[in-house]
Amino acid sequence: MSTQQEEDEKRFDPADTTLKFVTRPDDITLDDDPDTLRAEMSCGHAVNPQSLTAWCRSLLDKGQYEFTCPALVDGTIQKCEKEWPYTEIRKLALLTDEEQKLFEEKLPRLAAARYCEYKSCPGCQTFVERRDLTNLSVSCTICTAEKGHTFEFCWQCLITWKGPAPRSDKCENEECINPNLKTLASCITITLSQVSTPEGSAVQCPSLRACPTCGLIIEHDTADCKMITCTQCQKEFCFLCLKLRDECLMSSGHFSLCTVAEKQTSIPSWVK
Repeated sequence: MSTQQEEDEKRFDPADTTLKFVTRPDDITLDDDPDTLRAEMSCGHAVNPQSLTAWCRSLLDKGQYEFTCPALVDGTIQKCEKEWPYTEIRKLALLTDEEQKLFEEKLPRLAAARYCEYKSCPGCQTFVERRDLTNLSVSCTICTAEKGHTFEFCWQCLITWKGPAPRSDKCENEECINPNLKTLASCITITLSQVSTPEGSAVQCPSLRACPTCGLIIEHDTADCKMITCTQCQKEFCFLCLKLRDECLMSSGHFSLCTVAEKQTSIPSWVK
């Protein structure tokens, strides 16, 4: 039986006394089929195993490792956004063995990627963590012990460090060029079809942006509003002006023109 078939056939056991069953519509899909049994999450919103699985898989596929409720708070347009623990999701989504394996392999990697950076040392090939994300000069303890003196390499070009340190832009090796800057400089111009000027014309901007919080390179699909959420730091920002969402919305709307920033010539360092 395929994973999809298993997911489609997921049903709560009416005899499960550890769950609180409700007759309300599903708060994720708004489905109100009277024959579908729904249970209440810790935040008070109703789900069925299939809708919960689909929602959490969509978040996981976007690189998110924290699962929050997307339901609207009664009588408002504000999302609940209460975080659900994985143990609760595993139970109420009735995750299959295959799904549990997927979640439990990806969640630690995604969390580690957010809070740590690892690369292979060019000297000994062991993985080294960069703790100071504003400094490209990184010391390898293994190579330092073997060589009898401090061994530092450049996090950007992965060559033995050359020049003064610390530095956040480059070392003094000629080959040390941030490839992401070259990518940003050579990207094409796109049209955000859903965003328009007061005169009604379409808005154009660079196709790639470095997230203003963590520096991750992000592409806009041109289909939605100008706001985009970074899959690495989870911050939402405007693809046009590069301001964080709330700051941009103080002077314009999701689909209206704001100041279009030029192609970026520097990439922010993520201060976690």
